[in-house]
Amino acid sequence: MKSIKIYSELVYVVAQLGLTLAVAIMAAADFGVSMIVAPAYILSQKFTFFTFGQWDYIIQGVLFIAFCIAMKKFKFTYFVSFITCVIYGTILDMWRAVIPLLNPAITTPGSMGLPVRIAMFIVGELLTAFTVMLFFKTYIYPQVCDLFVKGIAEKYGLDQTKCKRVFDLCCLLLSLALTLILFKSFVGIGWGTVVVTLINGVLIGFFSRLYDKFVETVPLFPKFAEKFKF
Repeated sequence: MKSIKIYSELVYVVAQLGLTLAVAIMAAADFGVSMIVAPAYILSQKFTFFTFGQWDYIIQGVLFIAFCIAMKKFKFTYFVSFITCVIYGTILDMWRAVIPLLNPAITTPGSMGLPVRIAMFIVGELLTAFTVMLFFKTYIYPQVCDLFVKGIAEKYGLDQTKCKRVFDLCCLLLSLALTLILFKSFVGIGWGTVVVTLINGVLIGFFSRLYDKFVETVPLFPKFAEKFKF
């Protein structure tokens, strides 16, 4: 079957809009958010002077520094990943502000009926895995957390899916430490977080294989794309 060609830049936009919506949906379902965003969510519940989205790109800014150290170099194009985080955080806050069901000031997280919450969780997780996969298909650097996995895997010749699983587990441990220290209870962490930790890497791998079977991602600006090579 002939592959469908899609521009990388369009894939990037879809990934940004889809991933932020997925995170907002899972936060509203209140079964526990993804281990990747859990630290930011927990901090936003304790220190409300920054929003959920703002805490996310603050944390990823710290991770960006760690990434540059691990890569043993700094490239200005790497900084695009942090810009992606700022855009991501802004869109995330936008979704939570404009959609009443996702706005915690209007609809208390977890206040919906159980069937609705379960449906939201499933949709949110599938959308999360799919859009993270999309970020890996575009030359534009993804969020720092995804760039970290992609960059380290390529530099040291490691399997990207396995690296993603290890990274997710580390984020889960950090989230557990934060919620227990700050709240002495589980805030933003639930059975849903554990499920996501266990299956996210598998789903990303599945969507990646399916995507590659039918779609070819190509840059609209090839010369510009060359600047983003590791």
